Amino acid sequence: MLWHLIHIVDILLWLFMAASVLYILFFALVSTLWKKRVSPLTMFLTGKALALRKKEYFTYLILYPAYNEDRVIVSSVHKFLGQYYPYECFHVVVISDHMQPSTNQQLSELPITLLQPQFQKSSKAKAMQYAMDYIKEHGVGKQGTEDFDFVVILDADNVVEPHFLSQLNEDCAKGYKAIQCHRCAKNNDNDIAVLDGVSEEINNTIFRKAHNRIGLSSALIGSGMCFDYKWFKENVYNLTTAGEDRELEALLLKQKVYIHYEPHIHVFDEKVSNKDNFQKQRLRWMTAQIQSLISLLSYLPKAIVTLNLDFIDKTIQQALIPRSILVVATFGMSVVMTIISIPWCIKWWILFLAVCIALYVATPKQLRSHSVFGKIMSLPMLVWKMILNILKIDRKNTDFIHTSHDK
Repeated sequence: MLWHLIHIVDILLWLFMAASVLYILFFALVSTLWKKRVSPLTMFLTGKALALRKKEYFTYLILYPAYNEDRVIVSSVHKFLGQYYPYECFHVVVISDHMQPSTNQQLSELPITLLQPQFQKSSKAKAMQYAMDYIKEHGVGKQGTEDFDFVVILDADNVVEPHFLSQLNEDCAKGYKAIQCHRCAKNNDNDIAVLDGVSEEINNTIFRKAHNRIGLSSALIGSGMCFDYKWFKENVYNLTTAGEDRELEALLLKQKVYIHYEPHIHVFDEKVSNKDNFQKQRLRWMTAQIQSLISLLSYLPKAIVTLNLDFIDKTIQQALIPRSILVVATFGMSVVMTIISIPWCIKWWILFLAVCIALYVATPKQLRSHSVFGKIMSLPMLVWKMILNILKIDRKNTDFIHTSHDK
């Protein structure tokens, strides 16, 4: 009787993990296929395709929500101002939340708009809403404008190349209302930073590149995002949690707005390089994932009825087991089941092999080196940190969990 019960639990657990494995394996393989072109009709339905093509240069509002980012914000903004793009066609706004007076003094000397809210409970969503309220009332720039064509969201540590806006302008001219740029690592100073960077590239392959390949919307990341300004101005006030990127995704997909991923426009992002920051970051992500899943489920029946495939896919994404947990869990179960019963272990070793194949295929070729995969020895410790996070998840919590930058 006991062995029968153990076998049932074994099969159920395998099926539970297999669903996540098959999802990432499918899209990893899809990423190797041809690129599906978005039809002219789809482009037209974005609502601005023809109108945008009449302009040579679009205007961009650049938002930097910055909470306690004294170490990186001045350098990031200074570098962005070196864009090879008409100066009158973009304006930078920094929302300085709980930053030092010396930092704000340096920012105030730059040709930008500096806002200094003092939130009791800070969040990126509140910062963006504050900025839009200010612009609506006062305008920004020399002309005091309150109207732009697009808005770009960047994190305080993000660094872009001088032709960033010029490249983005070409994509916007194609009629996209929502664009996710290629966020990639700007540091690889230790094992944790390297693994964090590789993880981001795997995400780019599975949830962005592969999805666009078969006509599905890309996932958003949280920075390096570009939106139609009017759409953003109308929808930013619907953001209520620390997982603002997932909320923006849900709003876009409910309205059937296609999210384009642009792999050739790079946004360099600083990766976490110590265990504590890794744990804080993953806690924020896991909390946002649970909140997002609960929120999406209420709309899922309507999405099924209306055949909103993007929204259905996004709901499935939020239910996936984190990949690093999958790797360690499938390997651990394979070893345990090998000890308990050889026939029972076969399916686990197959599942573990499938995870490895998916991650290998999804990893860009330039990162498939012995030096990178040698750093996987750090993975069990990081997974243990993530498991500890599960005990800390509060699905009702909307507080912002800040990940500090190492000095």
